Amino acid sequence: MSNQAVQARTTALETRLRVANLNVTFGEGEKAVNVLQNITLEVGAGEFVCLLGPSGCGKSTLLNVLGGFLKPDSGEVVIDGKPVLGPDPRRIFVFQERGVFPWMTVEGNIGFGLFRLTKEEQARRIFYYVNLVGLSGFEKAYPHELSGGMKQRVEVARALAVNPDVLFLDEPFGALDSITRLIMRRELLRIWQKERKTVLFVTHDIDESIQLADRVLVMSTRPATIQRVVDIDIDHPRDISSRHYLDLRDQIFEQIGLAHKV
Repeated sequence: MSNQAVQARTTALETRLRVANLNVTFGEGEKAVNVLQNITLEVGAGEFVCLLGPSGCGKSTLLNVLGGFLKPDSGEVVIDGKPVLGPDPRRIFVFQERGVFPWMTVEGNIGFGLFRLTKEEQARRIFYYVNLVGLSGFEKAYPHELSGGMKQRVEVARALAVNPDVLFLDEPFGALDSITRLIMRRELLRIWQKERKTVLFVTHDIDESIQLADRVLVMSTRPATIQRVVDIDIDHPRDISSRHYLDLRDQIFEQIGLAHKV
């Protein structure tokens, strides 16, 4: 099935990101590895989209291309009508490996990218995002004094504080225990519903993708293509025991060849 055939158009939203016929190969000659093949997609402003696929399929590579950190062999990435030619402070990453600065407090980490603002505006924005992510009372704490989930909240707050147009999250909860992951999914949704940033979220967890996303883009093994786009037409908060939720999950399991298998 062609990429054009599987793209679900979100006509109610202004297009924020457009990718056309993207190809990425690592290496040359006999050692060349085709990682991404003919990727075409669109993401609307304020939309939450999950990139779902098996480990090593190229999800993070795609995210790095979209963020301008990696140049594709061919194809085009356009954000807000302009080609992506490199990194941009309007597009912020949150990675799986915790990136908080251990020598900075919570408020120091959150305010790291705000140096262009006045001291008063920095303080106002830090205060706002400390409260938004539920870290009030921990402003002076250092990372070694925080739990894993709290460190992830600091990362999300730091990313949001610079007011990005697009937020890229590369398996940000992958290193957390299962209970903390559930809590962080709920918190991320709460923040997204308040801020309405455009979010691209990489995961290989099917339930995580259905619980979070407006749409799930299911990627194949390498060379990765977008096999299917699944619209998650369930209001938040989502009932994970509902028939429709389970049907959507079964559709994705079937797409990746794991239907009715354990």
